[in-house]
Amino acid sequence: MIRYFGWAVFLPLTLCLAVQAQEPWTWEKVRARFEQNNPTLLAGKLSIDESKAQEITAFFRPNPTFTLSADGTQIAPDKGIWRPFAGTLESPSISYLHERQHKRELRMESAEKGTLIAESSHADLERTLLFDLRGGFVSTLQAKAVLQLARDNLAYYDRVLEISRNRFDAGDIAQIDLDRLELQRVQYESDLQTAEENLETAKIQLLTLLNSRTPIDQFDVTGPFDFRDQLMPRDGFRKIALDTRPDLKAAVEAVDKAQTDHKLAVANGSTDPTWSAWYTHNSSNNNPFGVNTLGISVSIPVRIFDRNQGEKLRTQLDIRRNERLRDAAEAAVLSDVDSSYATLKSNLILLRPYKAKYLQQSVRVRDTILFSYQHGGTSLLDFLNAQSEYRTVQLSYVNLVGSCLSAANQLNLAVGREVVQ
Repeated sequence: MIRYFGWAVFLPLTLCLAVQAQEPWTWEKVRARFEQNNPTLLAGKLSIDESKAQEITAFFRPNPTFTLSADGTQIAPDKGIWRPFAGTLESPSISYLHERQHKRELRMESAEKGTLIAESSHADLERTLLFDLRGGFVSTLQAKAVLQLARDNLAYYDRVLEISRNRFDAGDIAQIDLDRLELQRVQYESDLQTAEENLETAKIQLLTLLNSRTPIDQFDVTGPFDFRDQLMPRDGFRKIALDTRPDLKAAVEAVDKAQTDHKLAVANGSTDPTWSAWYTHNSSNNNPFGVNTLGISVSIPVRIFDRNQGEKLRTQLDIRRNERLRDAAEAAVLSDVDSSYATLKSNLILLRPYKAKYLQQSVRVRDTILFSYQHGGTSLLDFLNAQSEYRTVQLSYVNLVGSCLSAANQLNLAVGREVVQ
């Protein structure tokens, strides 16, 4: 009985420790899980399969037509004559529409180019969804950094309060100063609560994109929350975007498909003959050599009024329309790169002095004012101001790093692939 009780306690404890010991997810693991589980992305892949199925239909040949006719059955009920097969003419025939001007090949080519457009459209969908995923990942890292900063600030302030209470007990500071210090703690408690809530919200958004039911308290991500100061020239990003952006590729492929559709419309305006062949058995024929006969024919439509003029004109106009859309897509790509590049560059300009000077200065000023205040060299207001400035600088730096990573994510979206980590 004692042994069973020991296992009953040990197993739940082991499972609990295993849950708590789950490793945080890296960006590579998050992306792999996203590609496997995101329902929107998986639904987009099916559009490619649907387009490939249309290729099968487009390459079908016309079906032949089989006809069986019978005539000449002798029926005379009033004379008692019933000879259903005597003198009956039987004539099975088969006909086939012959498509000219490579209509079938052009239909296949148009369908294949439609599949290329579907693949590019799916790649563009993946590009936008990855932007949302990377944004959620960055938001989670930023929320973790803000939460850690809030915890550090609260722990530091609690140490200050502990020292201040000892000074009050020793009669070194007045009650009003201690009260003001304790009231200021509310701000740090509020920062901590807000940071915890923001982190939970960021995790929920990320788990939604992953289509994961992992409990929030068991889910965590890890990765470098820092910025890279190196940035290639803008023209380099422009060239990569023009070569990579899937929506621009889809626009170019749409022009190519429109040209093929126009060729198909011209081909559909041509005449397609129908070939027919038949066999006839006529037992009532007086000619002993004419009982069994073979025949062939060709039927050619005379296209006087309908030569597919409307479809020819429509497809020709569609080429011009898709060319304009391609030009608009190219201009949008360059505009996206320029604006996101400018945003990222601006964030880097703001971050450099923070990392080189302001962070260290805020720590030095806070610690110096604290030391001076504890030894009666400065007032309580000076210390509170220094502590507030430290909090503002540190929080601004964390938020600027998050903005910089978001701007890098925006630039990756504009370029079409990850060029800035």
